[in-house]
Amino acid sequence: MEYLVKLYERFDNVFTGLAIVAAALILGIIAKKLLFKGLNLYNRRENPFLFKSLTQHLSGPLTLFIPLLFVSIALPLLPYSESLLLGLRRLTETLDIIAFAWVLVKLTDVGRDLVRHKYAVDKADNIRERRLITQLQFLRKLTVVIIIFIAVSLILLSFDPVRKLGTGLLTSAGVAGVVVGFAAQTSLANLLAGLQIAFTQPIRLDDVLVVENEFGRVEEITLTYVVLKLWDNRRLILPLNYFIQNPFQNWTRTGSDLLATVYLYTDYTVPIEPLRKELDRILSKTDLWDKRVSVLQVTDSKERTLELRALMSAHNSGIAWDLRCHVREKLVSFIQLNYPEALPKTRSEFAGQKLPPLAELS
Repeated sequence: MEYLVKLYERFDNVFTGLAIVAAALILGIIAKKLLFKGLNLYNRRENPFLFKSLTQHLSGPLTLFIPLLFVSIALPLLPYSESLLLGLRRLTETLDIIAFAWVLVKLTDVGRDLVRHKYAVDKADNIRERRLITQLQFLRKLTVVIIIFIAVSLILLSFDPVRKLGTGLLTSAGVAGVVVGFAAQTSLANLLAGLQIAFTQPIRLDDVLVVENEFGRVEEITLTYVVLKLWDNRRLILPLNYFIQNPFQNWTRTGSDLLATVYLYTDYTVPIEPLRKELDRILSKTDLWDKRVSVLQVTDSKERTLELRALMSAHNSGIAWDLRCHVREKLVSFIQLNYPEALPKTRSEFAGQKLPPLAELS
């Protein structure tokens, strides 16, 4: 009988503890929903984009973090032994650290969304915005790495067998950095190059580059490499230190406007002035030209041809490419229709003994 009483008390304690934990979890979920409801009411008029970003990024981590906080508060109420409570406390603390780190990581996403919303890059003159977002992206990734590093260290500190390891991670980061530096010099060089690029900004997101004889836009800048989206939708992956150690062309370093050039090679008999007037007419009838520069010059005289260069301006590199193709096509058609004799030709002259008249041959 006494055994049954003890068994009943044990099961009663177990069910009581589970009921307390369940109640704490339910209260935590209710508190999370009330929190988001309050944020929704506050931001509905003030800043609806903020609530949208918070809901998108923080709903998951707070669904875990807030109920865990209520469970941590309810732990002393559990009718369990000290050893079991200690284990539960360790488990709850570990989950709290993981959930809190998750919340911090997602907060960086919220900050990124707010900056991108305020400083939109989908406009013509977006150099200031791209500069800011490039710095923000690199700092966000670096912040996420630091948050994860500290979270792992705190988890290790909560366990006695590995406390020394956790302490070592926090207090010996400099020594560890030296050791890791010898083993991963390339990765660290890329990380330092990323810091330099983020603040000196030889390249930014959406910059137009010519690298390794390839033309493309900067699609992504990570902690170790840069992704270029090439004109034909291929991706060129380059390490960050490439842009510190090698020359490359940046067509949007100080502005997106460019000068487009078209070279034509014609015979020496081509009339230049009608071509100049035709260039002005072609540009005046296209929206690709930004009405700043329009020049046609003879830039070289070769052995058999003249080199003509048409120079015109456009708002950005993509438009400049289309403008080149358009002007080249129209000028070639104009020469073909109006001055076909001015197309490149090779002249030959034959000198020698004259042939006798046909009458004498007959």
